[in-house]
Formats: sequence, C-alpha cells, structure tokens
Amino acid sequence: MTARPFARSKTIHTVHGKTQGLKPSQLKQLEKLYTRRVDVQSLVTPEVSRTITELCADTRRPVGIMLDRAGRVEHVIVGTDRRLYLPDVGRARAGASRLRGLRLVVAFPGGPIAQMPRDIITDLQKLQLDAVVCLGVDPAGLPGTVAWAQVLPTTDPSGERYRKHTESSIHALDLDFTEFIRTLEDELAREVVTLRKAEGGKVKDSAVLVGVYTGGRAEAEASMAELTELARSAGVTVVDTVMQFRREVDPRTILGKGKLEEVVLGALQHGAEMIVFDRDLSPSQLQNLSRETELKLLDRTMLILDIFAQRARTTDGKLQVELAQLKYSIPRLAQRQTGLSRLTGGIGGRGPGETRLEIDRRRAKDRLNRLERELERVGAQRTLRRSARKKEGLPVIAIVGYTNAGKSTLLNRLTRSDVFVANQLFATLDPVSRRLRFPSEREVIITDTVGFIRDLPKDLVNAFQATLEELGEADLLLHVFDGGDRDHERHIRAVEKVLEHLEVQDTPRILVMNKVDRLNAEDAQARAQALGAIPVSAITGEGLPELMNRCARTLWQHNRAEETAWAQEEKAPTVEPEGPPSLDDLRRSLAALPVNAAVGGASR
Repeated sequence: MTARPFARSKTIHTVHGKTQGLKPSQLKQLEKLYTRRVDVQSLVTPEVSRTITELCADTRRPVGIMLDRAGRVEHVIVGTDRRLYLPDVGRARAGASRLRGLRLVVAFPGGPIAQMPRDIITDLQKLQLDAVVCLGVDPAGLPGTVAWAQVLPTTDPSGERYRKHTESSIHALDLDFTEFIRTLEDELAREVVTLRKAEGGKVKDSAVLVGVYTGGRAEAEASMAELTELARSAGVTVVDTVMQFRREVDPRTILGKGKLEEVVLGALQHGAEMIVFDRDLSPSQLQNLSRETELKLLDRTMLILDIFAQRARTTDGKLQVELAQLKYSIPRLAQRQTGLSRLTGGIGGRGPGETRLEIDRRRAKDRLNRLERELERVGAQRTLRRSARKKEGLPVIAIVGYTNAGKSTLLNRLTRSDVFVANQLFATLDPVSRRLRFPSEREVIITDTVGFIRDLPKDLVNAFQATLEELGEADLLLHVFDGGDRDHERHIRAVEKVLEHLEVQDTPRILVMNKVDRLNAEDAQARAQALGAIPVSAITGEGLPELMNRCARTLWQHNRAEETAWAQEEKAPTVEPEGPPSLDDLRRSLAALPVNAAVGGASR
C-alpha cells in the first residue's frame, strides 16, 4: 500500500491505497477528484458519482472518496481487489453523540452491488462516519444501483446497529443530507443522556468492561463481578461486559483481532467513552490497542488508582496516590511517531534537542523524586508520633482485610465512631485510629487500614508503604473477611499475600469472619470452625465479646505471672485488676462502650 501526494495551492493532497501499477493518466484523474465539490444538502451528486465509477471501471479497482459536511473531498482512496483500506481520519469530534463529520462514497468493479461489503459496515460503525455509499458500476462505467447505510441509536425499535438503504439509481437518491445529519445526531444525543444519566440527575462516565481469561468460568465470573464493583466505586456506569476464554492471552492486543473489533463497535454503539480491561496492560499492549480505537483505555490498576485519587483526603494520602500514578504512568508515556519530530531545547535551537516524550518523562521523574522526598519527611513525622505513643505503652491493633469486608463498620461498632462507611470498594483510603478501653482499665489503639484486593501491583503497595507501615508497628492484626462472600477463601489468600510482601506475616493475628447476620447460625458456625475464625457481625454486635476476649488474651497473656490462668478464668470469670478482662466483663463493657477518644484523627 502506497500513497501518491501532489501539491495544489500550497496544500499537499494524497491518493491513498494501492497506487502501484496505475498509469500516470489514471493517477492524474484520481488527483483531480480533490477539486470536486458536492452540494451540502446532497449525500452525493450524480456528477461526482459518475466520475468515481468511470475511474473504477478504468483502473479495475475500488475507488472511493471521503467528503466533509461542506461537500469538500478530504481523502481519495484506491483499493485492492474488493477491499478498501481507509487512511487515518483523525480523532472523533467532541462528544459521544457526535458523528465523524465525514462520509464515504466508494465504487466497486464487477457490476451491481449485490450486498454491501462487511468491512464497509465495520468502517461505518467503528469510525462513526456520517454515512457510507456504495455505487455499482455498469458495463459502460456508469453508476448503477446504489446502497447506502447509516448508524442507528441502540434505542431504535428494530434493535439493529445500522440501517441499509437501496436505490435503483443515483438519480433516485432523494435525501436532504443536512437535515438527515441534524436529526440523527439529535437522536444519538438523547440516547447518550439516557444511558449515562445516574441517580439524582448526575451524569457519569460510561464504559464497557472486558475480561480475557485462561482459567475456569467460576473464577472468571468472580473477577468480572469485582471489576464491575470497582467501576461502580469509581463512579463509572457499566453499559456492557464482555468475557472471552482463550488458551492464552494475545500478547499484542489481549483480545483476538475479530473480538477486539466487535468490542470497539459495541462500545461505540452503546455510547461508551472507555474500555476497561480486567488485567494490567503492558506499555506495548496499550499502544497497540490505541491504534485500534480512539476510545479511552483503562486497565485494572488504572481504575484502582482513580478510586484512590477520589478517596484521598489527607495531604500524605494525596501524595501517595500521585506517587503511585506516576510510577505506573511513566513507562506508558510512549507516543506515536508523529509526536517525536517536534524538537525543542538547545540554545538557539541547535542540535536535535529533546522530543516531547523525553520532556514528559523527565518532568514526571523530577516530580516523582520530589514526591518521594516529601513522603520521607511526612514519614519521619509519623515515626515521631508512633514513638510518643510507644512511650505510653499502648498496644496497637490493626484491622486488615479485603476491601469492602466491613472493617470500618467494625471500628465504628467497637469505638462508637463515625468513620465513613459505604458499600463500595476502597471506601477507606487513609488510616484512622481510635482508642479502645477494656474493662480492666487497659487501653489500646485500634487502627482501620486501606483494604486489599487480589493481584495488587507491587508498585501500588510500595507507593502506600508510608500508610501500610502502620501494620509493621501493630501488636495484633485483626484479619477481617466477608463470611457471606462465596470467594472469601480467595480473598483471605490475597490478603495474606500482601501481608507477606509487607513482612508482617509473623505478627500475631486473629481471623474474623464478619457479616454473619447474612448467614444462618449453623452455616456461620461451621464455616468459622473450618477456617479457625471468630464469627461476628459488626452491624448487630454478635460475637464481639468473644473477639475482644481473644484480643485481650493475645495482647496480655505474657504479662501475667501465670500463663495458664486463662483456662481457669474461662471457668470462673473473675479478673484481677491488672489481668485481662473476663467474658462477662467484656459483654457488659460492649453494652455500654464507655470510651471514644480519637488519636489525632487519621493516624500519621
């Protein structure tokens, strides 16, 4: 495939496609197509149609033009056999309801148009063209039958994604194109508003979720359900989900070529603004995918980072989010080759200077270094605060667990706090600490931390090291999981993996099965015993006395002269003033919960 340029009035025009083998006279006639004009109210005129069909018959190749809405010829294309490869037509016009502003008119050799080629329909939908027109060519090289197609809103009663029209001749094509386009874009605009309108009248971003899996269906469905929840937590409206099962993932574009084309067309038809993949995209995969679509592309980590950016409230939380975003985006700053020719820098512009890409990377790395220094400073202040807290001799209990397991609800129940709680992933990003007093006048610091999730990237964990370092100072970890979630065992393994990465696997921990109020008593007890967990409900308070009794035993059993006293206390719950609390004392304490002293708000 080659392109032949020519100059006219200081403007370079190009004949795109397969120009090899064409006669100089044929090339000259193709170049002259750029001088033709079509009335703005006409889809295509008989005069221009005849010129195209005559060239098609002469060259014995498909010949096409792309017209803008002013009737000017923007591109001239020559095909091969019965295929027509369109040039890069640039980015779409602003707004999901706006069409490209270009229409394609093409003539195919070989007689009347029996059926509009599938690749032409694909171009119509994928590029959001105003319309495509296919001209048949009779033996004399004149226009024959005419077939043309338009996109349709998904709300069209027919359920079709496009509509094809057929006319016996070019003279029978009676259409006010200006009015047609205005009406069609109005319909698309109304559809987009309907699809994207959220509760309360707010408009959200819309996306198609895509998952490519090589394992079992049950695990894939659970992963897609989690991605859907992530999208909901990020404020994204999911208009469609696509799952593909393959022996191995395509190393270039994740999906196969045909499936990717189907996904892109479906996204455009639903008015989606982005495609979200249920895996992390490498820089090369992101670049390959961006060549196939102009829709915004996100992967799983990008979506999580967006949620973190929305949730961050404190200064160091925002610093950590920006640090994580930069670490993830720097390798993905690659741009197309057209951007590498813009040279800057150098006194007087001498030498090649720096490309735009190099400047972006350098600035990003400079910003990353500043953020790391700032986080070190904030981390030093936090270390001083922890040192002061250690002097008081207060044990620290850290609540850890999978995201949306009910950690913040548990903290609120134990301490009568009002930490933000929501049925969404990563509702808590900044750690929050509160004091909790036991009946024996002992106090502890109990801390709520950010939730974990499966396949959490190491760079993301490292970026939040300043926050997660609280876990390293904890004397006890409460590992909370949702007992009613069918994937709770996988969630437990995911949390343990992160704890191992943070090197806190040796810290004493208690496994807590939350949300037992959603299960019947027998199932909850059986599941808890199988996992060695304590069943609780942070909503109703069920099981909390037993949990706190276990915490007391774990924290203070080594401070007693007789470590075997716990067995006797369980039989006769009388507690010495300096010993751990009894079960009855804890029940009475939890009924009253006499403490609620904040430790400086969020722990730093």
